[in-house]
Amino acid sequence: MNARQIFTTLFVLLTLVGISRAERRPNVVIFLADDQGWGDLSYNGNANLATPNIDEIAKQGASFDYFYVCSLCAPTRAEFLTGRFHARGGVRGVSTGQERLNVDEQTFAEAFRDAGYATAAFGKWHNGMQFPYHPNARGFDEFVGFCSGHWGNYFDPLLEHNNQLIRGEGFIIDDLTDRAMAFIEQHKDEPFLCYLPYNTPHSPMQVPDKFYDKFKDADPKMRNRDPEKEDLDMTRSALAMVENIDWNVGRVLKKLDELQLTDDTIVVYFSDNGPNSWRWNGDMKGRKGSTDEGGVRSPLFIRWPQRISAGMQVEQIGGAIDLGPTLAELCDVKFQPKKPLDGRSFAPTLLSQDKQPLYDRYLFSIPINKWQNVSVRSQRFRLDAAGHLYDIAKDAGQRKDVAAQHPKEVAAMKKAADQFREEIREQMEAEDRPFTVGYAHSTQLPARDGKPHGNIRRSAPAPNCSYFTGWKSADDKMTWDVEVGQAGKYEPIVYYAAPKSVVGTTLELSIGDKNASGKIVAEHDPPSYGPELDRASRGSESPVKDFAPLTLGVIELPQGTGQLTLAAPEMTSAEGPEIRMLILRCIP
Repeated sequence: MNARQIFTTLFVLLTLVGISRAERRPNVVIFLADDQGWGDLSYNGNANLATPNIDEIAKQGASFDYFYVCSLCAPTRAEFLTGRFHARGGVRGVSTGQERLNVDEQTFAEAFRDAGYATAAFGKWHNGMQFPYHPNARGFDEFVGFCSGHWGNYFDPLLEHNNQLIRGEGFIIDDLTDRAMAFIEQHKDEPFLCYLPYNTPHSPMQVPDKFYDKFKDADPKMRNRDPEKEDLDMTRSALAMVENIDWNVGRVLKKLDELQLTDDTIVVYFSDNGPNSWRWNGDMKGRKGSTDEGGVRSPLFIRWPQRISAGMQVEQIGGAIDLGPTLAELCDVKFQPKKPLDGRSFAPTLLSQDKQPLYDRYLFSIPINKWQNVSVRSQRFRLDAAGHLYDIAKDAGQRKDVAAQHPKEVAAMKKAADQFREEIREQMEAEDRPFTVGYAHSTQLPARDGKPHGNIRRSAPAPNCSYFTGWKSADDKMTWDVEVGQAGKYEPIVYYAAPKSVVGTTLELSIGDKNASGKIVAEHDPPSYGPELDRASRGSESPVKDFAPLTLGVIELPQGTGQLTLAAPEMTSAEGPEIRMLILRCIP
């Protein structure tokens, strides 16, 4: 019997002897939007759309005036999960393994699970796919969604449930919400942690007609500060996608009401970075990818009826690093990782009826591809990487450099940036880590994590949801750098697409002197799809295909590091198959 089962049994017994709901630990529901800007909510003044359900969380609870995340997706998720700046945990990119959170980092979800909570995540993980990086190994008993950073289609998409491939039903956000509500109902009689990391309004810009029809011919009245940069198709699509999020948030809130769990549940809403296009964002400078205010400022709303005062506004600057410690203290869960936290708990502020004094602190932001360019935020100022200083309370648009008027602040913030840069240097300059195999019964190695050689290329510039295509020669191949945790026999399964001319081609998987092979005996040549459902340009996102599995017999994998190679030594035509992923299943 695990800790959660023991806790549940005790709770049932205590209920029989009269324990009240008020005496149990609160539930937690967390919504995380993807690429939604601070300004993409009617609560923050955007009259182009209506987000009444999200707004209500703020009105019934606390809203943070200045809350900061990272400029891109995976780093924010890592900071949220660990309470530590993402660079400390090895997250230095958003794809090809750089998005993985080091396995020696503890997540607050692990602490909640160990305290007896039922834990689940429904959506975009983006901190590692293979065990022990997988969400099921990081504190979440239940996971439905995808582990990559991008997904090429949002209708009936390929997903996974606890490391097993499944097919989603309908629009992805609606489906994830359905599953979350089922989880909440299933665990209504015990404390639960339900994490909903949605993957919209990230591209591709897809959304059901009932949400898009309102905006398809709209002329948004509120525009970006540089309106000539704004792509109105992107704006209209994003607004529709955010309204879909709001509708789904409303469904979860209604479910809590129906189950009489509202007063017992902490609800959190925030986003992972700035907007993914130039659109209205409160006159702030920058967007996704930038470490200016517009790229890293996010809404943060926290509701806990009767415990957090309705309409509370928190003036103290905070960040994603603060959420884990805050939720742990609110729920009386011990979250004390061996590595020091960067985040601070806001529980005393949220539970206080009196206005709390402000204290100064530094929050650090770095662009992934130029991590040495540290931007520093204090309670009052932002110092950008070029040494410009802005008084954010008076100048959120960063239009006036006041460095000359505040030399002491500039000197102190530059010193802090230098120190932070040195603290993260080792992790940011570390060698690439191999992909782990054999730490679970089944290991997915998608094309995203492999390397193409010869004529082979990715189906799109963004690796996350891509597949390998362009195979033309017996000299072409694809490889995966791996670390095998458990030596033994494995069943390799390749997901492929191939026209009739490729039937008869033998694929060979090898590592060192070990190999396995299988012949393509059936044509499988489906069309690619996805872009026809887009409301705006998908940019570098890949289309998708429905690939078929092909077993390559059995391969013996030695423990340790090596390189897996997939090749076709003898080809039957002038082209080879397209490859989406390789799965390795342990054979007992």
